[in-house]
Amino acid sequence: MDTLTETKLLMKQFNIHAIKNLGQNFLFDEQALNTIAQDVTQEDTVLEIGPGLGNLTELLVKKAKNVIAVEKDPKMCEVLKKRFILEKNLEIINDDILKVDIDKITPNAKVVANLPYYITTTIITELLKSNIKDITILIQKEVAQRICAEPGDKEAGAITYLVNYYADAEIVDYVTKECFIPSPKVDSAIVRITKLKEKRVKVNDEEKFFEIIKANFNMRRKTLTNSLSSICEKDELIKILNQLNIDENVRGEKLSLQQFADIANLMS
Repeated sequence: MDTLTETKLLMKQFNIHAIKNLGQNFLFDEQALNTIAQDVTQEDTVLEIGPGLGNLTELLVKKAKNVIAVEKDPKMCEVLKKRFILEKNLEIINDDILKVDIDKITPNAKVVANLPYYITTTIITELLKSNIKDITILIQKEVAQRICAEPGDKEAGAITYLVNYYADAEIVDYVTKECFIPSPKVDSAIVRITKLKEKRVKVNDEEKFFEIIKANFNMRRKTLTNSLSSICEKDELIKILNQLNIDENVRGEKLSLQQFADIANLMS
């Protein structure tokens, strides 16, 4: 039975209607599913976030040593339990991934998941701050391109700098919206994020560093001295920029990760 047919049967059997607020769009394209799971080996423990009906889970339990699936929707958890009743290497946790201690439940795990779009950046932020080393995720195409942009590129945003601080990121493949039930309004991309052994730049105060980046991209059309006015007195900021040979009229989106680190270090 092909995955599309199986997906439709599961939805009918369990009277499933995708919940928009939970970002439920069920991926059925077999090529995309295989690409997401392609690097999983029999030595791996895998954390899957938002497994839904379990189309990706089906591949993961065959390939991985252990799979820990965290699903917020209790109805989906019941589907997963019945669908994979014979699988001994699958643990299903009915919880919100943002309320779970990731390092506690999945030491030395890989993340392989089709992430809910509405909390993508929040989940990625938490994963980067955890002990997770390898992340392969299917996310909205536009967000994927922003994540994988280079700092200073026109596509870059705050998430670009956050990811670049912790990791390398690349787009593996693109997935059209027609590969889901129901079809979302946008296309998707498979992204691989590999954590660095050491963070890319050295900062004295990470909280201040991220605060500066966030403030800048919240007001990205303004000059850096204006976008950071709520964090630092303008005269003091100009002194810092002059010390670093940065034009006081520059927009923050033009700065490198190292330049943001230098500003944060002088501020702190």
